[in-house]
Amino acid sequence: MADIPSRVPSRVAVRRTYKLYIGGAFPRSESGRSYPVTSPAGDQLANAALASRKDVRDAVVAARKAFPGWSGRTAYNRGQILYRIAEMMEGRRAQFAEEVAAAEGVSEDRARALVSAAVDRWVYYAGWADKIGQVLGGANPVSGPYFNLSEPDPTGVVGVLAPAGSSLLGLVSVLAPVITSGNTAVLVASERAPLPAVTLAEALATSDLPAGVANILTGRLAELAPPLAGHADVNALDLAGSGTLAGELEALAATTLKRVLRPAGDDWDDPDPGLSRIRPFLEIKTVWHPIGR
Repeated sequence: MADIPSRVPSRVAVRRTYKLYIGGAFPRSESGRSYPVTSPAGDQLANAALASRKDVRDAVVAARKAFPGWSGRTAYNRGQILYRIAEMMEGRRAQFAEEVAAAEGVSEDRARALVSAAVDRWVYYAGWADKIGQVLGGANPVSGPYFNLSEPDPTGVVGVLAPAGSSLLGLVSVLAPVITSGNTAVLVASERAPLPAVTLAEALATSDLPAGVANILTGRLAELAPPLAGHADVNALDLAGSGTLAGELEALAATTLKRVLRPAGDDWDDPDPGLSRIRPFLEIKTVWHPIGR
């Protein structure tokens, strides 16, 4: 019997389009711009969306809208959701490892280790969610017939500049502690290595994280960081990935009295960072109540 020629045409691969993550959706930049992303060896990997100042403002609006609902959830529920993010990342380990290896120019073994550490970091902060109040709050001894109780409250909307050289582990290490305590975040991904950040956004979108709690922008740090630092509706700023812009951004943040976490030579491989990146984005609320007789 003669062979029957196949009628199935050769297919064209579906090329992935890397977009922003704002308010739970994946828009292109409002400017329509993109920029080439290259590996340390100079090979072009893809094109990423080149966010604009308008995208920064849209992300802040989305974060502010999400803040009351997210901060109003129980700490236990926030911990569950962070753990769910780890589950989503675990299912995409191979994709993350491939992108981290290409972005950072590391070996496959090192890339897999970095992905494992990033997944574990979500689990770590998920465990902290319902313990923050016990460690940072409590009853205070006072001289008088009063109960005096202190408890930590989230600051609000936090602008986060992801580390330039740690495309996934460093990013998770600055994003997870911010949202663990009930803050919402607008994060600017590493300009040189933004692709793992977009893949992380896809994992966030398929977890139970409410829209707007974490917003991820890709683009030029020098273009996005100043409007984020100077935005009047941003309450705090993490300058981890600010590089040479740190001084300028701190001055802009001071115009609206933001809390600022300065770069401190963080070791992203440290498996036990404790409250070092949670405490700076909390306010301590103290309540006085008379003791009945």
